[in-house]
Amino acid sequence: MLELLKEPWPWYVSGPIIGISIPILLIIGNKMLGISSSLRHTCAAVAPFNIQFLKYNWKSEMWNMFFVAGIFLGGFVGGVLLNNGEAVKISESTVNDIKAMGINSFDGLVPSDIFNWDTLFSIKGILIMVLGGIMIGFGSRYAGGCTSGHAIMGISSLQWPSLVAVIFFFIGGLLMTHVIAPFIYQL
Repeated sequence: MLELLKEPWPWYVSGPIIGISIPILLIIGNKMLGISSSLRHTCAAVAPFNIQFLKYNWKSEMWNMFFVAGIFLGGFVGGVLLNNGEAVKISESTVNDIKAMGINSFDGLVPSDIFNWDTLFSIKGILIMVLGGIMIGFGSRYAGGCTSGHAIMGISSLQWPSLVAVIFFFIGGLLMTHVIAPFIYQL
């Protein structure tokens, strides 16, 4: 059983598990599933500031905090305890495209050419990790949710704003992949 857990799950197992969670959440009365809203709940729970945006009953959304804790726990279990030591398997064409940008480390979960302390304190690292993180945080707040929340929960509950958001997430992803990232990696 442990060996089965160490292998990637196929889409036809993991997809329906994600898919069945949405009707369950709708039946029990929850309206949102996503990660970005949990940051607001965390800030509302711990921030001593007098900020109107954080004044609401965050305890009614406590299930979301357990959801995020489960994601961290699952990441630790999958990435550390069940790690089979193999590099992440990605397509050969993707590897070639990434190598063309000067990234050659494919031996772990993330490329060590990018994700290391030396790169973090460079212009490239600041653009990718710091500015990129700020843009993701601002974008998910401005869009009223993150990609997972809009794509999984929003579209499945037939919300027009979520469909529009997901379309623009894809456009942004294509622009980043084919225009902006190759420019950044040439720095």
